[in-house]
Amino acid sequence: MTTSFYAPLSAIREQAYVVLPEDEAAHAVRVLRKRPGDEIVVVDGAGGWHRVRLDHADRKGASGTILETRREVGEPAYALSIGLALLKNRSRFETFLEKAVELGVREVIPLRTHRTGKGQFKVHRAEQVLIAAMKQCGRSRLVRLAAPQPLAAVLGQGDVDLALLAHEQAAPDRSLVRVLAAHPAAPSLRVLIGPEGGFTDEEVEAARQAGYAPVSLGPRRLRAETAALVAASAVMTARL
Repeated sequence: MTTSFYAPLSAIREQAYVVLPEDEAAHAVRVLRKRPGDEIVVVDGAGGWHRVRLDHADRKGASGTILETRREVGEPAYALSIGLALLKNRSRFETFLEKAVELGVREVIPLRTHRTGKGQFKVHRAEQVLIAAMKQCGRSRLVRLAAPQPLAAVLGQGDVDLALLAHEQAAPDRSLVRVLAAHPAAPSLRVLIGPEGGFTDEEVEAARQAGYAPVSLGPRRLRAETAALVAASAVMTARL
């Protein structure tokens, strides 16, 4: 398996040369023992996949010439946004972030709802989880992490083709799988997932008024992060 390295667009010079960030260079040189002349794969998080020949690699840094560039490697044809209520247990939210990358999610929106816990959200840590997962699973685009925001603010963003809200009281015939089958070509989708206590009736009604269709994820009660991953997996499977 080829190990990918991450370098943002600011580290790429005139689409011909890349300077690895300090931590990526250290991993390449000190851990993987890369040397000048070796080839590596660098992803820029903006859909660029680059085959790079190292020209310089020592304890002071690593840089090299771009030999080949491809676009959207590992990326799905659809844009899936998942809004997940913030969780008291930060590690469970981070587990969701890691797996969301693997499942092809394009954007994650941490939600603040009426029943959201008061757990802390560490943006830098979350971004590091997303970067590591992108490199591990072979994607070239970094999942966009939105700032934590109230549910009402998200409901006011009419920027997706198919807007859904997971709700345990949704009718059985309104399963996510059936709804996706009825909209096989929607280019952009958003699924909102509530906290452990679920959305309030008022929040569900507000979502309906904003154009969100309640959907069922099955007969069993799921933890919030599990529900979010089930939704992402269902979308990925429906588009295979």
